[in-house]
Amino acid sequence: MASMYKVVVTRNYQVTLPAGIRRRLGIKVGDKLVVTLQGDRIVIYKPRGDVTKVKIRLGRKIDWRYVEKVVEEAGGVVADESRGGH
Repeated sequence: MASMYKVVVTRNYQVTLPAGIRRRLGIKVGDKLVVTLQGDRIVIYKPRGDVTKVKIRLGRKIDWRYVEKVVEEAGGVVADESRGGH
């Protein structure tokens, strides 16, 4: 069975993640977590990977500007192909 912890919600609606959970998941100060609502449960999880830290084979670091540019270019190609272009 999974470990269960009780935490207190502060007046700023913040909670402290228990040290055991932080250690097990490798959560550090500044990490971004995902918070979702599933029925009447709040689910907090650490996403796997970080697209901003991915490196392509050439060793170039990919940042959000590069990703936006590639998506824009791919969108143009998809639009051209849907109109029968190549």
